[in-house]
Amino acid sequence: MSTLSTSESVRSDSSVPFDAPVFELHRGGKMGISATVPLRDRFDLSLAYTPGVAEVCTAIAERPELAAEFTWKSNTVAVVTDGTAVLGLGDIGPLAALPVMEGKAVLFKQFGGVDAVPICLDCTGVDEIVETVVRLAPAFGGINLEDISAPRCFEIEARLRERLDIPVFHDDQHGTAIVLLAALRNAAKVTGRTLGDLRAVISGAGAAGVAIAKILVEAGIGDVAVADSKGIVDVTREDLTPIKRELASLTNKAGLTGSLESALAGADVFVGVSAGNVPEDAVATMAENCIIAAMANPDPEIHPDVARKYAAVVATGRSDFPNQVNNVLAFPGVFAGALSVRASQITESMKLAAADALAAVVADELSPECVIPSPFDPRVAPAVTAAVAQAAREAGVARA
Repeated sequence: MSTLSTSESVRSDSSVPFDAPVFELHRGGKMGISATVPLRDRFDLSLAYTPGVAEVCTAIAERPELAAEFTWKSNTVAVVTDGTAVLGLGDIGPLAALPVMEGKAVLFKQFGGVDAVPICLDCTGVDEIVETVVRLAPAFGGINLEDISAPRCFEIEARLRERLDIPVFHDDQHGTAIVLLAALRNAAKVTGRTLGDLRAVISGAGAAGVAIAKILVEAGIGDVAVADSKGIVDVTREDLTPIKRELASLTNKAGLTGSLESALAGADVFVGVSAGNVPEDAVATMAENCIIAAMANPDPEIHPDVARKYAAVVATGRSDFPNQVNNVLAFPGVFAGALSVRASQITESMKLAAADALAAVVADELSPECVIPSPFDPRVAPAVTAAVAQAAREAGVARA
């Protein structure tokens, strides 16, 4: 019988470099649980566990709202996925998604001071996911949905929002939309315009594309059209899903039809949230001083070197180029703000407030290479947290 460990056996049969830095960093996982109270002696134990804990349990049973004060619920989020749309990896399943969910939890803590727990579900049905999350929800102050493929993600979020009285937030949709809106507001300023002066074209009608289009409309963009793999999403198409029919009714005031490339002619903004590639000759037809946010990873729809030939401002989803549209700029502060006032939901006004606060962080430092803060800018999370908390109060969804 072999005496090799499982990891050694795998290593001997694989070309994967398990001793590489990225694997060493992940060995044993990226997070753990630590106690926030001392357990030094029998007295401490009697308070933290039996018999003392019974008094707290009884009080919560009589007044459920006390759970927010006497448990971790008030500052803890469940990061929930089914592993069907993980980063740029696609449907790799819940187990392979766990490193990403651990990473998300670490980001929540590092950038927002929020505790988060990865929950990887071994089911993909809408009903199964909704029922499972509803049953898990009592232990958490919020639900962050992550890497769930479209169009199921829209229904899952909507149904959970209806059934739960805590914030439910699909970060692939709304985190991306918040950060993109902030970047676009500042990019417009850099080019001497306002959001209302811009006509945008979005490549991709999945979770991020739909959310970006909706928040841009809500924020007052001049016009925005969305393209899927079959061309511009417009009301004359007969092949649209219910989500895309709704999208068509909200967007494309110009009534554009046809291909993405044709819609780019004269456009002020390109937003890429797809895996496609936009030919340079189409990019060349965009308006003078255009703005390009090509956010596909690892390969942007328009390479920054090409984009810079034609655009005044270029953003990507990558950390090795300026103006990275990174969701970590939004979700820690959004949840921190919502949890701080025990918000029952995250409203559209709270998302807009987050985008405005994020844009304002670098308002005095704007340049073509700086329309969005760095994820490591210490001003980001406090600014977003405060803005979201205030917007929750104004929306009447704060309970503290």
